[in-house]
Amino acid sequence: MKIQVLFFGITTDLTGKNSTFFELDSNTTVWDLKQQLIAKFSKLQHLHEFAIAVNEEYATDDLNLVDGDVVAIIPPVSGG
Repeated sequence: MKIQVLFFGITTDLTGKNSTFFELDSNTTVWDLKQQLIAKFSKLQHLHEFAIAVNEEYATDDLNLVDGDVVAIIPPVSGG
């Protein structure tokens, strides 16, 4: 299956990309995707601290991804 991954904030600097496509096996979860992202982009080593949204809704690690999903990687936001 094919999904699109969107990077926001600092993750664009860490990956050098705004987005990328991933070919995944069926039954891949958000957790599995995180592992693949860390393997491909080693600078995302703290990815588990980031929020993940699938099709514009926040997702948990156990969510199964499906063909055509759009996954957003959202870093923590700070400010005052």
